[in-house]
Amino acid sequence: MKKDKAIIYWLLSGCVLVFVMVVVGGITRLTNSGLSMTDWHLVTDTLPPLTDTKWQQAFDAYKQFPEYQKINIHNDFQLSDYKFIYFWEWFHRFIGRIIGLVFLVPFFYFLIKKRIDKATLKKCYILLGMGALQGFFGWYMVKSGLVNDPDVSHFRLSLHLTFAFITFAYTLWVALDLIYPDRKLVVVELKKLARITLIFLLIQIIYGGFVAGLNAGLIHNHWPLMSDGQFFHDSIALEKDSWLARLTEGKSGVQFVHRTMAYVVVGLILFLYFKSKKFTLTTQQQNGLNALVIIVFLQFTLGVFTLLYSVPLWLGLIHQITAFFLLTAMTYTLHRFSK
Repeated sequence: MKKDKAIIYWLLSGCVLVFVMVVVGGITRLTNSGLSMTDWHLVTDTLPPLTDTKWQQAFDAYKQFPEYQKINIHNDFQLSDYKFIYFWEWFHRFIGRIIGLVFLVPFFYFLIKKRIDKATLKKCYILLGMGALQGFFGWYMVKSGLVNDPDVSHFRLSLHLTFAFITFAYTLWVALDLIYPDRKLVVVELKKLARITLIFLLIQIIYGGFVAGLNAGLIHNHWPLMSDGQFFHDSIALEKDSWLARLTEGKSGVQFVHRTMAYVVVGLILFLYFKSKKFTLTTQQQNGLNALVIIVFLQFTLGVFTLLYSVPLWLGLIHQITAFFLLTAMTYTLHRFSK
């Protein structure tokens, strides 16, 4: 029905905005802009400083925190440099505000007009909570870089990044429920395998956040082996005291897991693809699988070159964007095997 289309477009526009926000978040991270705004206000930070006096006040506030005092004070860091990093963090937060408006205004309109069915309404409340939680995770992440260490916690960065991916995937799932309202016979075996694949893809995304947060892509810039021709480099065992810490906090260990997990994700997607040949698939299911295979090989290739070239901004950003496309294809494929 027409009203369903309006709700579908509303949800899909939210997906697009979350995608844009993650892209801008990637630029913010890769340009080291994330700690430029040292406070957060819902209304007063909506616009950037509009006068020279306001800019100087913001710059002076920034100078009171570790990133300037321990790093940028030694880099001849000027107001013009500050304006550049401020822009990306401000733009990232600004898009967050836009997402809030794009969700809330139509949501209340549809709610008043009673155009949302009960099942979809429950999902929208979940989305509302996820959006609020994501905003909290963003500040929780930034806060970790404003105390002593002039860098954010890689755990908090990964939490913020991964939850954005999950919010996007769930929004897409809700939209797909409305796009394909008719239920069909579920392919249980392929559904289970697709779920397992999604779980490993999310683990890989989590470790992508770890790699970004620790700048772990700037070491062992070799492939298919790590430095010194080693598959499991000696430095992994030397960085931390326990194996848990080595594989979650050590740069070498985190990179090892991320690069090894890439093979697992590729293998699972290929297994799902060839396993599906035993079944009669719909066009939608086949298209989802075809997209998965194409995108995962593209993503794997981008990952290799991102590593070999020591994470140039443009390549790191494309690698993150392609991860988004891969999750999109995975979500769509799982949905088509589930409902």
